[in-house]
Amino acid sequence: MTQRSARAAVFSAGSWGTAVAKIMADAGGDVVVHARRSEIADAINTRHRNPGYFPDIELPASLTATTDPAAALDGADYLVLSIPAQSLRTSLAAWAPHIGPDTVIVSLMKGIELGSGKRASEVITEVTGVHRDRVAVLSGPNLAREIMAGQPAAATIACPDENAARRVQQACHTLYFRPYTSTDVTGCELGGAVKNVIALAVGIASGMGMGDNASAMLITRGLAETTRLAMAMGAHPATLSGLAGLGDLVATCSSPLSRNRTFGTHLGSGMSVEQATAATRQTTEGVKSAEAILAMAYEHDVEMPITTVISALLHDKITLDEAAAALMQRPPKPER
Repeated sequence: MTQRSARAAVFSAGSWGTAVAKIMADAGGDVVVHARRSEIADAINTRHRNPGYFPDIELPASLTATTDPAAALDGADYLVLSIPAQSLRTSLAAWAPHIGPDTVIVSLMKGIELGSGKRASEVITEVTGVHRDRVAVLSGPNLAREIMAGQPAAATIACPDENAARRVQQACHTLYFRPYTSTDVTGCELGGAVKNVIALAVGIASGMGMGDNASAMLITRGLAETTRLAMAMGAHPATLSGLAGLGDLVATCSSPLSRNRTFGTHLGSGMSVEQATAATRQTTEGVKSAEAILAMAYEHDVEMPITTVISALLHDKITLDEAAAALMQRPPKPER
């Protein structure tokens, strides 16, 4: 008997959702993308293109699209969520009745919910009622444009249930995409969320004309404060030195393809938050999550100077020059 291909429902048709949908289709899966706009779904089905993000790249024939969430989730082995963290709760509440009893939910989101301070996996279990062993997180140095072009990349897939993590790993493993497994969901999610704030800082420094030394300083000290928070919340320090920590941090802080770094560069060049938002045109999770991450740091009594300065800058509490001075004029101390 021929084994049935794994079926994945990917919500939504943004850049990263489309990239993971392509990965899973290339890995042999039957993939349905849920698109909010009918013209995007029609283009994927008829022209095998996503004109909103990758009009120049052909999608696999096994990748289709629909605007109907129930149709997308019908028989799905995996529900892959790639939507803004701040809209997750409301959107997922509408989709939850269509999720199958054995469907594994895979979060691609790298943000913290404002107000509650919850990570995406926590929001998912709270809204859907599924056991945490059915919720996985995929995180790593994954720039969507490079992956769509078939360039090599790797990621960490974290789930409390190692067997579930291995199933997702198999569903995502291609010649160009190498997934590793982990059980440290907290570390993976915090690494993915905080690195966006650090990338804002690196972009700001670049926009202000600072050099590679400043970028390296921010990346290194950003990793230090990310690790402090993650360990205070029960994560394993090795996770933060792996793909979901250091790997994701370096890619997001270094690449012009990174929307968070790009947003920061706009700020550093003198744009307001509103102007930078308009110029970036995509969801920039670091802008939304900085305040929530800082609240987590206060709750766990963790010092996060870069996050503190970026949050203050985003809320017009300090100027660019004051932000730079606040970081450089901190009292000297041992590195460890």
